[in-house]
Amino acid sequence: MRSEGIKYALIFVCGCLPVVDACAVDASGVVKTVKGAVHIERAGQSLDAAIGTEIYNSDRIVTGPESSVGITLRDNTLLSEGANSILELNKFAFNSTTYDGALDATIKRGSLAVVDGKLAKANPDSVRYSTPTTTLGVRGTEFIIEVGGDGESAH
Repeated sequence: MRSEGIKYALIFVCGCLPVVDACAVDASGVVKTVKGAVHIERAGQSLDAAIGTEIYNSDRIVTGPESSVGITLRDNTLLSEGANSILELNKFAFNSTTYDGALDATIKRGSLAVVDGKLAKANPDSVRYSTPTTTLGVRGTEFIIEVGGDGESAH
């Protein structure tokens, strides 16, 4: 009986809270590994990345020399960013029930190794990785993207 009372109390408390768009506040993923200098640029601020740091839409993840970061997205996509790299997570949305959503990321400089998660397996057309000169669709489950130089396209 006691647990029933707690359950009703939780429903009552939660029912009084304002409704917020869950997609706007949910983290897209989490940092699982960090080596060296890694920071996240978010809303004009620079945050040092640490294991457990949440990643959100529009985050820019920057690695320094001899540095790397491993990120797991909510659909279990694994992203491994190498040294001297810049990764922008333009958009990530994932419905864990239907596996619908979208992943749009840009590797501006450096390297990114990817192991696809549930989103790409269920709906490969909804996943896109871009570089300054190329846009890649997903057709495999594991791949590496490398952008040489300063990330700018040659003219």
